[in-house]
Amino acid sequence: MTHIFAAPGQFRDGSVHVDGAALNHVRNVLRMRPGDQLIVSGGCGRTYLCEIRSLDKEEAVLEILEKQPSNELSSRLVLFQGLPKGDKLELIIQKAVELGASRIVPVQMKRSIVKWDEKKAENRMKRYRAIAESAAEQSQRDLIPEVDPCMTFAEAVREAQKLDHILVPYELSEGIEESRAAVRGIGKGDSAGIFIGPEGGFEEDEVQKLLEAGGRAITLGRRILRTETAGLAVLSILMFELEE
Repeated sequence: MTHIFAAPGQFRDGSVHVDGAALNHVRNVLRMRPGDQLIVSGGCGRTYLCEIRSLDKEEAVLEILEKQPSNELSSRLVLFQGLPKGDKLELIIQKAVELGASRIVPVQMKRSIVKWDEKKAENRMKRYRAIAESAAEQSQRDLIPEVDPCMTFAEAVREAQKLDHILVPYELSEGIEESRAAVRGIGKGDSAGIFIGPEGGFEEDEVQKLLEAGGRAITLGRRILRTETAGLAVLSILMFELEE
């Protein structure tokens, strides 16, 4: 079923008043008409089944029929992604949103091949946030995950220390049972950060700083995963473990 997002101010008197890009999508792209039903999320866990009551060039008025159960995971997952080259970050953002991440943070690490270009940052962030919104609609999330501007490694570590858990997939880690225990130690209502190195991997001192900050190094098995695969593998595991 079609899923869109609406701002909190668009919910009033038992209806949702849709305009702008969402109206264009419903009216001109999907060619929906009065009587059609769709799912509308307003963030903060509010998601509703609605029916179109009226539709014109200025506004669509949707009647709220019933509240929908939440599609969000019971834990808050933050992906700290070592800045990759090319357009890999776009794929990572899209798939991380589909897999339940609530926040994606690009991180400039020592072995990052590319550097974050502040001159292009504004347009890039618009693009990344549009990708996150589209992926959230497609996967019927209750909220649009945050995408942060690129952080330094030190800034990312400080942010991660605010969370309950820090997982560090590292190719030199051993002990699959210990890694399973670390994943299963993330409980309902907890928050967890996942640190992924760039194409060249982590420097040893970066791993050491994460461990000193309370992180746990884990293994994903004997195979070496690409940077665009590793974070998605961890999120897939966590999604399966945390799904209710």
